[in-house]
Amino acid sequence: MNSLEGFLRHFLRLYRPLITSLNELLSPFELSYSLWQVIHYVKNNGSSTLVDISTYYEVEKPTITRRVHRLEELQIVKQIPGTDRREKIIQLTDRGEEIYQVCRSKITDLENSVTEEIPKETQYALLKWLPQIRENILNKEGRKDE
Repeated sequence: MNSLEGFLRHFLRLYRPLITSLNELLSPFELSYSLWQVIHYVKNNGSSTLVDISTYYEVEKPTITRRVHRLEELQIVKQIPGTDRREKIIQLTDRGEEIYQVCRSKITDLENSVTEEIPKETQYALLKWLPQIRENILNKEGRKDE
């Protein structure tokens, strides 16, 4: 028997409650994890196009467009002029920066609480190997990781 038999089942059993916890944590700010992904990307990569974000998360551009519209309604991101008027470039607003800091702190607290019984070496090993597992999945599908 393979020692990782059931890996996907265990991963999915982890993933769903984790996303639920994140959504509950973000809900006071009228955010969901999918909206947080856009905020996090822009915070860490600077002013970004919708194509940049959709490529990074491997989702369709219309999906990112809907998320950005919602974040604009919440005054968390704003559009800035680019060289090509057809290309939408967004950046965080001052309010978006504040919300990012508060939510980032709460997410860090959540990360710490869900890993508190796990030795640091094991946590670092997991952080090291999860990207490799992702790469293996993408290579199996015949896609290149960008």
